[in-house]
Amino acid sequence: MSGAALQVISSYSLLQSSIRIKDVVINAKSKGYTALALTDINVMYGALSFYDTCRTEGIKPLIGMTLETSTTESETLILIAKNENGYRNLIQISTQKQLLLAQGNSEFKIKENLDLFEDIITIIPSENSFFINKLLNGQSEIAGNYLKQVAEVLQSSLYIGVSVLTKDALYDKLLQYANQLNVDLINAETVRYLEKKDLFVCEVMNAIKHGKSLDNSELRYANEKIGTAWLKPLNEIKQKSVEKNRLKPFENMLDLIELINFDFKPRRVTLPRYNKPQEISTNSYLENLCERGMQEKVHLQKDEKKNKYLERMNNELSVIKKMGFADYFLIVWDVTNYAHRHGILVGPGRGSAAGSLVSYLLGITDVDPIKYNLLFERFLNEERAQMPDIDLDIPDNRRQEIIEYVNRKYGENHVAQIITFGTFGAKQALRDVARVMGVSQVESNNWSRVIPSQLGITLADAKKKSVQLRDLISKSERNHLLFETAIRLEGLPRHYSIHAAGVILSDIDLKEVVPLQMGNDDVLLTQYTKDDVERMGLLKIDFLGLRNLTILNNTLTAIKRNFNRSIDINKISLNDEATLKLFQKADTSGVFQFESPGIRNVLRNLYPTSFEDIAAVNALFRPGPMENIVHFIARKHGKEKIVYPDNSLIPILKNTYGILVYQEQVMQVASIMGGFTLGQADILRRAMSKKKADVIEKLKSKFVNGATKLGYSQENAERVYDYIERFANYGFNRSHAIAYSKIAFQLAFLKVHYAASFFAAILNSVIGDRVKTRDFIIEAKQHQLQIETPDINRSSYYTLSGKKNLIIGLGNIKTLRRDFIKEIIEERKNAGRYKSFDDFIGRINHKYSKEEPLKALIYSGAFDSFSENRATLLGNLSKKLSNVELSGGSSELLSLLAPKQEKYDELSLEQILAGEQKYLGIFLSAHPVEQFAEIAQMLKTQVITNVQENMNQQILCLIKKIKIIRTKNGQQMSFLTVEDQTGEIELTLFPKVF
Repeated sequence: MSGAALQVISSYSLLQSSIRIKDVVINAKSKGYTALALTDINVMYGALSFYDTCRTEGIKPLIGMTLETSTTESETLILIAKNENGYRNLIQISTQKQLLLAQGNSEFKIKENLDLFEDIITIIPSENSFFINKLLNGQSEIAGNYLKQVAEVLQSSLYIGVSVLTKDALYDKLLQYANQLNVDLINAETVRYLEKKDLFVCEVMNAIKHGKSLDNSELRYANEKIGTAWLKPLNEIKQKSVEKNRLKPFENMLDLIELINFDFKPRRVTLPRYNKPQEISTNSYLENLCERGMQEKVHLQKDEKKNKYLERMNNELSVIKKMGFADYFLIVWDVTNYAHRHGILVGPGRGSAAGSLVSYLLGITDVDPIKYNLLFERFLNEERAQMPDIDLDIPDNRRQEIIEYVNRKYGENHVAQIITFGTFGAKQALRDVARVMGVSQVESNNWSRVIPSQLGITLADAKKKSVQLRDLISKSERNHLLFETAIRLEGLPRHYSIHAAGVILSDIDLKEVVPLQMGNDDVLLTQYTKDDVERMGLLKIDFLGLRNLTILNNTLTAIKRNFNRSIDINKISLNDEATLKLFQKADTSGVFQFESPGIRNVLRNLYPTSFEDIAAVNALFRPGPMENIVHFIARKHGKEKIVYPDNSLIPILKNTYGILVYQEQVMQVASIMGGFTLGQADILRRAMSKKKADVIEKLKSKFVNGATKLGYSQENAERVYDYIERFANYGFNRSHAIAYSKIAFQLAFLKVHYAASFFAAILNSVIGDRVKTRDFIIEAKQHQLQIETPDINRSSYYTLSGKKNLIIGLGNIKTLRRDFIKEIIEERKNAGRYKSFDDFIGRINHKYSKEEPLKALIYSGAFDSFSENRATLLGNLSKKLSNVELSGGSSELLSLLAPKQEKYDELSLEQILAGEQKYLGIFLSAHPVEQFAEIAQMLKTQVITNVQENMNQQILCLIKKIKIIRTKNGQQMSFLTVEDQTGEIELTLFPKVF
């Protein structure tokens, strides 16, 4: 028996169904279905995933959509593509509907889009459709007119849907209308969940969607609720159709399955054309740009070296031309060129693209691949027919400018960002279900607390690992229901968002290729995710917003302001001694890729003496390659003998002390010893990294034969092949390591030479994160910077830097609203500096004249430049605010009614510091331990920054955090976090001391 469910609404109709695509296909197969129609509401998010899953399971996929022609009166239609043309039209219908919704228009007019309904089956849903609802409400005339209008427009492609749940009286009416208008009835069950008991989960999702709670009566009978929109067994549907003498709609459904003939065929990538001058070919234009780059970047090289660059450039251009990628390089060049012209910093490179000399000459990357021995074939290879993949790093605060430029340049219908979906995680699912079930915030937090803090943990794993969670679940039936419901939601799509980097470019109108919706800033957004978009043959370029580039750019801007000095960060020496010393001391907080405690420990042990060492650490500090770190360090310091598999490989492995660190080294070994071309060597590298045993074995023979032809012994060749096979999986992309280590070195250079500018930039990047702000301020003090409290006349929203000082920004003061800070700065800009505290409260908008924000400013030291001390300002604050209220905004009355000011002795140091800690999260005026300077001198204590390893020393410190544990012997010991005026340190107190 065959049959189809013609209206399956999946979880991609966000928060309207609990159906997972894989589950519904497998479930349908077990219930006798041979075909399924995915008909999500107004969208096609899951279409390709559904298609693939159906094909895998032997189910015929019917690609469709439930279209809301109007949301006011449930005007819905089921649309199913007959063939490829129908699928293309369906894409455009979905896009058109989404764009209308983005404009606040819920009406989709069929007549105005009639051409899009060609090769599309249209079914009036059997439940909750305008036509059915009007009939049920006794409005037969309205229902009849509606059906007549739709039938006239759509003609033979229209069906009226019926269900086994359709009442006899309604069925008879539908049959009557169908006969009058020559429209067929068809079996079209609505499916929103797999089993009848799943109704409650959908009710919870609906409540989440609309921000509502379920009442006690709805919760009391949750497990007893039986739904109707479940995937009923096909034989049950047929049996009921026979019993009710309704076999014809069932047969019409079978005929419809046969009528549909759609096979998805992945399209070849169609590159957009770069808009070059007409009189020159694309290839020639690219070549001219490269020659210009040669003159700019290679002109100082000796002739012998110039020839090497010229030969490499010509070889790369030859491959690019043969593979038809000239337009691609020109498009990426155009984007980076726009960035350079508009002062937008572009990263030196990302991924294997840094191995391309053409990319370097065009200014797409800023890593010389010949100088750093990087391989073009790792990036682009004739023997590996793949699109080149150039990703660009952009400061995260200017990424949107690049996207808007591309959108303008290539046309709004040819550019789109890529959709992603946020799913219900373990804690999110619990929180949402708890809210819907009326659980208090305190209790909801308790649920979150008993979930182990493990990235990506599932609720099922959490239940196994957490005794507290199991106890909480078993505490009541309500808790059991909450947890089980959360498990059912976990992993389902909850909302859509925008891919962090990917942008699609197309030569043809995207509306003809992929379903779209409106994204941010009037840039289109694909309804298909990254992998599906690439299957559609669309070119993807990643513009990644990198916070560290924003920090770098802001630091350079501050240097220009503070020192009147412009630094070309790409021209600094990568052998700068002071910067290398910073890496040797592992003083790398705030330095891209080198911030974690683990990698800083590696730096201390390695003591890098070159940029190559730094790049190697970046490559090695990853799962897998980490195993080689100990050997790498030992060999660098002469504690382990450097061994090479063969002396001919010394030039390749010398920089990494005989250890295979980079993928490019694998390729070079295969080339030098095995006689492989670098293109063939790249195939070998890929096979080894993906552990393709058959390819590895096949290429082993080629390698050994090639080596013996070059004079190596078979034994030696086999030993070297085994060696590279063993380490190839650990190899890291050298091009990427060099490019990203260059960003790290640039940031470290700025940190060591322009500390104030660097710390201001990094503090502004973590504003709102009180822990990181405190840590960076402490570190800034260690770099001998003067840290100044916020100042009402000098501070901006963000922290400002001088040559050797930082003025903390008003945005760092807790409880201050952004609009209040904006008011303070705007008023100061328009009417001049504030002359006194009274002048300040008289000038600001009176809606901000409240005690709490003004206390925050006082305790933070923002008014310290005025004559009154903090205690006096606090003591008179209430009276002054009353006067502001009485004066009603009149400056004359404010002065006339001014109360007599009382003077107070300044707050104690303890009170001052407590206020700063409360509102700034750190002590700025002083540090509590400084009160005990005489004791420190008497005991000859060391400040924390001067503490040295393996020496007995005393420190005078403030204990911030204590963690007490028990040893295996049951004795207590503890771990302390302590600080003084210079920094912070971790201490361990063993049982005897504790």
